[in-house]
Amino acid sequence: MALYLVQHGKSLPKDIDPDQGLSDEGLTQTERIAKVARDYGVKVSAIQHSSKTRARRTAAILAAALQPEGGTEAIDGIMPLDDVTALAGELDPQQNLMLVGHLPFMERLVSFLITGSVEKPVFKFQNSGIVCLDRDPDSQAWMIVWTLMPKIG
Repeated sequence: MALYLVQHGKSLPKDIDPDQGLSDEGLTQTERIAKVARDYGVKVSAIQHSSKTRARRTAAILAAALQPEGGTEAIDGIMPLDDVTALAGELDPQQNLMLVGHLPFMERLVSFLITGSVEKPVFKFQNSGIVCLDRDPDSQAWMIVWTLMPKIG
């Protein structure tokens, strides 16, 4: 069981697309990561995402590959500057939930879950990358189990 955190795919600049949809590179990288995750047997029960176009499109690509039983859903509380502590208390690793959102929210959420502080960075996200976290059943501590990033190095 796990919690999967994803930074949306690389988006177009605002001057080209005011909604900042995914760029060609963002589409390609997200499709590649989604296929690798599917081929590794990643199972998600639902994908929740912010209402921004780039997150919604990233979630749709991941959902097409991973076929979550609960589908995709836009939720509040995961915009770039939202308070991570509000969401953190609601997370249940038994759900196999995937969240698709933005920086700095995603990096701050991982930091808070791992260290208890949003000010202690523990992981650097990449666009389209997946960070898998789980909770130790004995200590209830969150830990990073694996990551899948489009670029290494």
